[in-house]
Amino acid sequence: MAYLWSTMETNLHAAFTGHRTYDGRGDAALRALLDAMYARGFRTFLSGMAVGFDLAAAEAVLVLRSRCSDVRLVAVIPFAGQERFYTPRDRARYAEAVARADERVVLRPAYGPGCYRVRNDFLVEHADEVVAWYDGSTGGTRYTVGRALRLGLRVRNLCPEGPVLSAPAPAPVPTLF
Repeated sequence: MAYLWSTMETNLHAAFTGHRTYDGRGDAALRALLDAMYARGFRTFLSGMAVGFDLAAAEAVLVLRSRCSDVRLVAVIPFAGQERFYTPRDRARYAEAVARADERVVLRPAYGPGCYRVRNDFLVEHADEVVAWYDGSTGGTRYTVGRALRLGLRVRNLCPEGPVLSAPAPAPVPTLF
């Protein structure tokens, strides 16, 4: 996997993770959070481009970019052809967001076992903070949120029914005496 943007950047990076069943009711909170993150120095936003929260977040970043030209959207695509499984409406949304993204990172040439985990790991490893729509259920969002927390990242969960998230306490340092 290549880290394609400059490692000399000083702006902060945020990644999105969320359920495919996202129904849009967090859109206002997402837009407000993006404005607040921008004020804190976040300029690069990574979306895994899945149907649901990922696409909604990518679209919200594009709206923010229409007002703030230094905002960047990075489309992190788990495999070439990801969109072929989408409905025609979601395929059109996906195509629009990918076309307008500042960068596209395609992690695998085709679908294969573990490709979504690789995408989720990439998102977390390249983020300073994670924005989630997480209701507490099992699946890729749970994996991504858990991994982000284990790495000590702040996770902002916009789902009102979701659990309160906090990073695990650091392991105690053993005493030598």
